[in-house]
Amino acid sequence: MPVQLSFTSKIFQVDELDLDGHKEQIVKGGRDLFALLPEALAGVKQVGVIGWGSQGPAQAQNLRESLDDTDIRVKVGLRSGSASMEEARSAGFTEASGTLGEMFEVIRESDVVLLLIADSAQAELYQEIFQAIQPGATLGLSHGFLLGHMKNVGATFPPNINVIGVCPKGMGPSVRRLYEQGRTVNGAGINSSFAVEQDIDGRATDLALAWSVALGSPFTFQTTLESEYKSDIFGERGILLGAVHGIIEALYRRFKAQGLTPDDAFLNSAEAITGPISKTISRKGMLALYEGLDASGKATFEQAYAATFPSAHALIEEIYDEVSSGNEIRSVVLAGERLKRHPMGKIDRTETWKVGERVRARRVEEQLPLNPFTAGVYVGVMMAQVALLQEKGHPSSEIANESVIEAVDSLNPYMHARGVAYMVDNCSTTARLGTRKWGPRMDYLLTEQAFVAIDEGDTLDTSVIADFKTNSIHRVLAECLKLRPSVDISVHA
Repeated sequence: MPVQLSFTSKIFQVDELDLDGHKEQIVKGGRDLFALLPEALAGVKQVGVIGWGSQGPAQAQNLRESLDDTDIRVKVGLRSGSASMEEARSAGFTEASGTLGEMFEVIRESDVVLLLIADSAQAELYQEIFQAIQPGATLGLSHGFLLGHMKNVGATFPPNINVIGVCPKGMGPSVRRLYEQGRTVNGAGINSSFAVEQDIDGRATDLALAWSVALGSPFTFQTTLESEYKSDIFGERGILLGAVHGIIEALYRRFKAQGLTPDDAFLNSAEAITGPISKTISRKGMLALYEGLDASGKATFEQAYAATFPSAHALIEEIYDEVSSGNEIRSVVLAGERLKRHPMGKIDRTETWKVGERVRARRVEEQLPLNPFTAGVYVGVMMAQVALLQEKGHPSSEIANESVIEAVDSLNPYMHARGVAYMVDNCSTTARLGTRKWGPRMDYLLTEQAFVAIDEGDTLDTSVIADFKTNSIHRVLAECLKLRPSVDISVHA
């Protein structure tokens, strides 16, 4: 059963959502709510945005625009000598205007500190950050990684500050791009979850909601920081990034071995997933994708799904255990120093993605194939992730966002535009590391187990098909689809 959460707001209207019998509360965003921000942020003179990685540029610029008609200053804080200083200046944050400064100085002088530096840097510097933040201030996190690391080492947050989270369900560039589109379409944006870890003055919830609204989130759902980091770090190693990378590599080689040309192999693997499969799921859901196939297509889908789901579930469960035990967080922290000597290499230099460059160059969107075998494999992995999160009691909205919506609406469009590296390497270092670690494992399991089971005529457990058709996620997605932003993200190619 999903964890039951509830909250109240003194500023924003709270609506209730029925997700297959599980009640969740949400706040609808939109530019019409920007007028409420000064009241929600009463007493806040400065919001410090610390870091300029994936989320920093987007959040700093969105907040600056949303708070433009207020007396609240948005100031970016970076390490002295940071190469990102010039990028921040190019975005209009400058020392002369008082909107750009040294990281710890900005932390000391800010009423709200949004800590958006790399996860490994948070683990390294959190004690200094806690010493710098002023009593009564609010610490904001867009990821629960720091909480996970602190649990590993037995640390706690200072007792005299609010600790909140607002976690956009997409990479930073998506957060910025949909906000820009929202200038002309009210409600365009990336949905966010929010969490209150520590509330010292009764204002933490409204501060978090104001932050989310100011980012342009059309809908804000509730979670906890612990639930968020478990589902998020897990999800990006699963279907959001790592698993989809492995799926495409495995399918491309399989289709080539079956006699397809390299171009057709890419069309029926990567292009099918990022094109018609993702678009159908985005607008209608996974069940509609299956039901839209003809009888032969359904049979192919079911075979691929039945072979894929068990192998994928075993790996997905291992990933979740590694994240929830703290092992994956330790792995990221340990990688911090190692990356200084051994930077991450590129992940789009295989034949698959070299072929993809020429296929994308002459793409005709309307002619992309919806390959039912590819659909069965992709949905099989997606449902393995859904099922695992359901078993672990995560909120229904979190399951839908971290397993389905973020994949098809925020991330896959980047892969569709320019390939896997453009998607993965626009994300955090934590996500990039996880993709490189777990993507090959998914490739291996599909190639060595799922596909072999089909080719050798093994008896497949078809009960997983019935479970797929009746799973509550379809009814949850149907409600979430009603909250879908009115525009698709426009990815800069």
